[in-house]
Amino acid sequence: MTPETEALAMEQLAAQAAEALNGAPASEVIKWAAQTFGKKLCITSSMTDAVIIDLASREVPGIDVLFLDTGYHFAETIGTRDAVEAVYPVNVVNITPATTVAEQDTELGPKLYSRNPDLCCYLRKVIPLEQSLEPYDAWITGVRREETATRTGTKVVQWDPKRQMVKVNPIIEWTQQEVDDYIAQHGVLVNPLVYDGYPSIGCATCTVRVEDGGDARSGRWAGTGKTECGIHL
Repeated sequence: MTPETEALAMEQLAAQAAEALNGAPASEVIKWAAQTFGKKLCITSSMTDAVIIDLASREVPGIDVLFLDTGYHFAETIGTRDAVEAVYPVNVVNITPATTVAEQDTELGPKLYSRNPDLCCYLRKVIPLEQSLEPYDAWITGVRREETATRTGTKVVQWDPKRQMVKVNPIIEWTQQEVDDYIAQHGVLVNPLVYDGYPSIGCATCTVRVEDGGDARSGRWAGTGKTECGIHL
């Protein structure tokens, strides 16, 4: 089978699964992904909370969890990553960019995140993730439709043409209330910053507190018009 034929087959598989699993419980979606892709399935997590990790580890103990260590994270986020590794039956894979923050500052000037946040995200998130995803055929995310306008059309299973792999979004239909209820019911680990006004957490350089009742993503790249780092576009 040629790479082109294989990619077409995977794209068709994703389309069929999107229809069959539309509205299915998250556990059923994850179980399908595990049965379909086996060891070539992973999770990505920003460590805002461990909901998707908790869900996946129940169906696929030992699954790889990819974490993008950009060099700009809050200490609380790194602490949550370490706690996840200690508490859940998963394999946390720490992904780092090709250059350190100091090296990037030397090459491109300091505070690239404020001068060109798209480029900074591309160098420290998008490229490292694409390289780390190469061994896998599918990845599980915690993306939800209600988070941003750019995610409203996202399906529970979809083909990612840019990375030539299947993307699985088990909680795509969940509301924030459903997330909160799951956390309370199962005692899921949560980044402590969530309770300090940071409902959506990225790099410390580009994330600010959100006013009570404000849009959960409004604290990300505030004032720039940017809403996505590029991973889920």
